[in-house]
Amino acid sequence: MTISMAPVGFLGNRLYNEQIFDRLKMGVHGVDPRFRLGGTKRKVEAFSDLGTTELPVNDEDYDGDGGRNLSISSFHHRRYLPVLDNPVTGWQLPGSSNGKMKRSKSMPESSFSDNSFAGIHRSSSTNSFPKLRFRDHIWTYTKPYLEAEAIKDAISEYGNVGDDGNKDEMHLVQLLVSCAEAVACRDKTHASNLLAELRADALVFGSSFQRVASCFMQGLTDRLAMVQPLGAVGLVAPARNVNPVAFERKDEAFRLVYETCPHIRFGHYVANLTILEAFEGESYVHVVDLGMTLGLRHGQQWRALIQSLAGRANQTRTPHRLRITAVGPCVGQFVTIGNELETYAGEHNINLEFSAIESSLETLKREDIKTYKNEVLVINSILQLHCVVKESRGALNSVLQIVHGLSPKAVVLVEQDSNHNGPFFLGRFMESLHYYSAIFDALDAMLPKYDTKRAKIEQFYFAEEIKNIVSCEGPNRVERHERVDQWRRRMSRAGFQAAPIKLAVQAKHWLEKLEICDGYTIAEEKGCLVLGWKSRPIVAVSCWKC
Repeated sequence: MTISMAPVGFLGNRLYNEQIFDRLKMGVHGVDPRFRLGGTKRKVEAFSDLGTTELPVNDEDYDGDGGRNLSISSFHHRRYLPVLDNPVTGWQLPGSSNGKMKRSKSMPESSFSDNSFAGIHRSSSTNSFPKLRFRDHIWTYTKPYLEAEAIKDAISEYGNVGDDGNKDEMHLVQLLVSCAEAVACRDKTHASNLLAELRADALVFGSSFQRVASCFMQGLTDRLAMVQPLGAVGLVAPARNVNPVAFERKDEAFRLVYETCPHIRFGHYVANLTILEAFEGESYVHVVDLGMTLGLRHGQQWRALIQSLAGRANQTRTPHRLRITAVGPCVGQFVTIGNELETYAGEHNINLEFSAIESSLETLKREDIKTYKNEVLVINSILQLHCVVKESRGALNSVLQIVHGLSPKAVVLVEQDSNHNGPFFLGRFMESLHYYSAIFDALDAMLPKYDTKRAKIEQFYFAEEIKNIVSCEGPNRVERHERVDQWRRRMSRAGFQAAPIKLAVQAKHWLEKLEICDGYTIAEEKGCLVLGWKSRPIVAVSCWKC
C-alpha cells in the first residue's frame, strides 16, 4: 500500500508536532509532573549551578518549551541517570502502595552539577538512598509509553509505519533524541555509539530529514568533544574558526540563501514599506542599519528602497537627502557597499550620503551615531539583535537604550520566530530540530535533490546556525533566536511601543509574484507579519516607536 507522507515526515505533521514531540521532550519538563523543583532557594541553586548569571525574576522572561520552565525535573527520563547511593530513602518508587512518587519533608535539596542535569548530589549529613538502579525504574516507566504512543499516533495519521521511509524517519528521531540525552548527561561511550549510527543514516544528500539530522549530528559531535569529565562544570570553549576559506563559503552560502529562500527578502520588503511610510513627506531622512544584513553584498535592501523613492518622485516629494549609516565590524566591506549605493542612487537622482561605524552592537556608543536636526530617523535591524541576547540581558538592554535615546520615528525588527534561547540544552535541541526540519523541507520543495546550491545552503549556512545552537554555550552561543512574543516583552520593557504593521495584503501579493513554491504563508499576528512554511513560523517582522 502506498503511504501518503507529509513533506517533512513526522516533524512536518501538526499531530506529531503537538503530541509526539511533547512526549519526547519529557526530559525538559520532567518525567512526571509530580517531580518539581520547589521554593525560591532551590530555584536560585539550580540556576547558580547551571552557570546562569541571571535569575528568573518573573515568569515572562521566557516562554515556550525551551524557556525558563522551573518544573524541570532533576531526574532525567532516560537511562542515563547515575546510580543513587544512599541507605534510606524519602521517596516511594513506582509500584509502591499509593502508586505515586513523593518527596518527604526531610528530603535534602538537590542541585544540578551542570546544565546537562546529569545527576543529583546530596549532603553527607542527611539520609540517603539504598543502592538502587533508579534510572532503570525511570527507563522502564517511560520507554514503552514513549515508543508505543509514538507508533500509535504515527499509524493513526499516516497508516502503516512499516513503510521504509516512515520507519527510517522515526528511527532517526529516536537516535537524535537519545544521543542528545546521552551528550547532556556526559555519557561519552553511549553517545559515541549513537553518533556512529547517525553517521550511517543521516545522509547529506538524503531526504530532507536525513539532511537536517546530519547537521544536528555534527552539532552533537562538536558538543561531545567539548564535554568535560563528570565533576567539572560547563563545556570546554570551542576553538574559533578563523579560516578565510570558511568565511568565503559562508558568504557564498548566505548569498544563495538570499536568492533562493524568501526569508530575508521578506524582511527587506516589509521593512522598506514601513520605512517608506515613516519617510513620507519628509525632506531629510536617515536610516541606521544595524549589521547591514550580515554584510550582504551590493546592499540589496537599500537598492530596493532607492528604487521605491525614485518611483514615487512624481507622486510625492522626494527627500532632499537620504542618509544611511551602517553599524558593524566589517567596515571595509560596508565602505565598498556604500560606494556602490551612492553610484546607484545618483543614477536614480537620489542624494545619498553613506557612512559606516566600525563597532559591534555590544560596544556601540550613543555618540558614535551622528544625527542632524530636522531629519527623520529609522533604525533597521535584520537578523541582528538575537546575537546580543545573553544570559544577563545587559548587552541587549544597552543596545536598546542607545536606540531609544536616538528617538527614532520607527524601529524595524526582523528576527527568526523560534525559541532557541532556553536555558536548558534539551529544550533548545528539540525546538531547533523542529524549526530547521521545516526549513529543510522547504528547500526540498524548491531545489532538486542533488543540487549543489542546496548542499551549500544547508551545510555552510544553516548547519553553522544549528551547530552553534547545539554545541556552544555562554558567549560562544550567538544564535539565540526567540519568539516574537518574547521580543514584544523585551521591547516593551525597554520603553518602546508597538506600531502595528498593516501590510499583510501587499506582502501576500509580493509572495505570489515570487512564484517560489507552494507552502510559504504570510500571516498577521498581533501587529507583526510572520512568514511561515506550512503553518510553522520562520521569520517575523515587527515595528516599534518611542
